Amino acid sequence: MHKGIIFDMDGVLADTEGYYTARRLEYLGRMGYSWQDDADFTGSNEKALWEIMVPHDPELRQELKLGYRAYRKLHPVPFQELLDPQVKPLFQSLKNQGLKIGIASSSDPKAIAALVQVAEVGELVDSQISGEQCKAHKPDPEIYLRSLDALGLTAGETLAVEDSPTGILSAKRAELTVLALRPRHGELLDQSAADIVISQLMDVVNHIQK
Repeated sequence: MHKGIIFDMDGVLADTEGYYTARRLEYLGRMGYSWQDDADFTGSNEKALWEIMVPHDPELRQELKLGYRAYRKLHPVPFQELLDPQVKPLFQSLKNQGLKIGIASSSDPKAIAALVQVAEVGELVDSQISGEQCKAHKPDPEIYLRSLDALGLTAGETLAVEDSPTGILSAKRAELTVLALRPRHGELLDQSAADIVISQLMDVVNHIQK
């Protein structure tokens, strides 16, 4: 029987990937930097993302990265629009069954806190870990190992809910059973490493007792 579930945020609790892409392109366009955003950044982290977008000029990369951080503050994620409406009822159902809930996301801590506030699940979430608080990013297992420690659980007692190949691999390396949420818009993500693929968040309920 499982005692806890750790959720990725982007692409799982909120449909944010499309917004991130549009925001990046708008910023880069304003900065006069040409970039064809055909790379798959799902589940990526800030360092890896900027190394791909600006591969050969470290000084320009740093300048654009710092500028984008300021741009993000002026254009925060509209979680009210992008939040999956199943988040709160799912979390309430899990807590009613005595499960602990964690969030393990590559996004920064403020973004995680903003989603939790908008979703009105602050009293239901037991742990929030950002990749920015870790020495290594997904697919390294550190974020999941730290989440397990924060929840006081073992990998065998815990499920992970992910969407990206990077996130799935991170959770598998931490020896968790992984549920992969099928992409909402038909994106081609390799979720073959997951133990189970689910179509919607509420499907988690069907697997917690297994």
